[in-house]
Amino acid sequence: MIAIVGVGETIPLRVSPKDVRALCLEASLAAIADAGLECVDIDGIITDAGIMPASVPADWMAAQLGASLNFSGNLSYGGAGIVAAPMLAEMAIRSGRAKAVLFYFGVDWGSRPGGPYAFHDAYPAKKLFEKPYGFSAQPAYFGLWARRYMHEYGLSEDDLAELAIAQRANALRHGGGQIKKPLDRETYFTSRRIADPLRVADCCLITDGAGAYVMTSAERARDLRKQPVFVHGVGFASVPVSGDDVFTQPAPLLLTPAAAVASRQARERAGVAIGDVDFTEIYDCFSISCLMQIEDLGFCAKGEGAAFIRERGITIDGDLPVNTHGGLLSYSYRLGIEHMVEAVRQLRGESGAAQVTNARIGLVGGFSPPDYGVAVLGR
Repeated sequence: MIAIVGVGETIPLRVSPKDVRALCLEASLAAIADAGLECVDIDGIITDAGIMPASVPADWMAAQLGASLNFSGNLSYGGAGIVAAPMLAEMAIRSGRAKAVLFYFGVDWGSRPGGPYAFHDAYPAKKLFEKPYGFSAQPAYFGLWARRYMHEYGLSEDDLAELAIAQRANALRHGGGQIKKPLDRETYFTSRRIADPLRVADCCLITDGAGAYVMTSAERARDLRKQPVFVHGVGFASVPVSGDDVFTQPAPLLLTPAAAVASRQARERAGVAIGDVDFTEIYDCFSISCLMQIEDLGFCAKGEGAAFIRERGITIDGDLPVNTHGGLLSYSYRLGIEHMVEAVRQLRGESGAAQVTNARIGLVGGFSPPDYGVAVLGR
């Protein structure tokens, strides 16, 4: 077993005066210091395989840290890679190839021209056959999901409001996030639509920022500065769908690709049941995607997400707190690195007013279709 022993993040901003390399370095230095290690102690680096290699390469990061590497790896992109990275770290640490592994990730989509909307231009079918006809950005994709879900399962706009309002309440209680304004039903329903039926509060923020975490063996972790957070199980799964098809073409449309498989893998490896999870941090790029992942991760059956949220409660004091920092909807949009950082802080009892009482097991879900990653973490 391995443990996460240090976490760090930059202050999330809509537009940062620093470039993404400086942000990733700042977060990495914070994580290393949080672990009570020196930069020279890092001998392994992991990041995602899609975004960081072009903007913040591992060799650049190692050079800035003065770290001599024995291991370097990449996995998936964005959310799935961020959450499933401990799978690679465990392989490196158990085989003796590394003793202390750094994971880092950051984005500058608030200041970069096109931001996340330019991301899918890399896929010819989307650029040629979808964007010219209105599928021009992620809100249009997920608006399609929401309308289809409403048709199939009777979801209402008030159900989406319930989730968005709960996460905003978590964010304000937590503090430190990008958005500071309260959200109630009146504010929600008088806000502008972005892509029918999604409104502003149903859509993730746009952020410049970075985060990082440090992993080592469970044995070594017990001698370091902070209470270790153990990685009990990791799941990673992918479905045979290309980037040209994601969000719009797969059938069935209303399943989060690979989430159920990755969740089952992680929980079986951890030896925990879904009912053992005290809180969860879920990749909530849109309210509808978060609701669907609550179902597909195994917390309730398909079509029951809205009832689960109302009856069980997903705020800090609810039966299953979801996104205790406010998530991508109300804290920041750094593709899920903030979810891993927050899960570690929850399990160390460091989340202040947003602390979940007696949090012992947390589940983190990372979404980057066609891939999905799940990490089960615990004290």
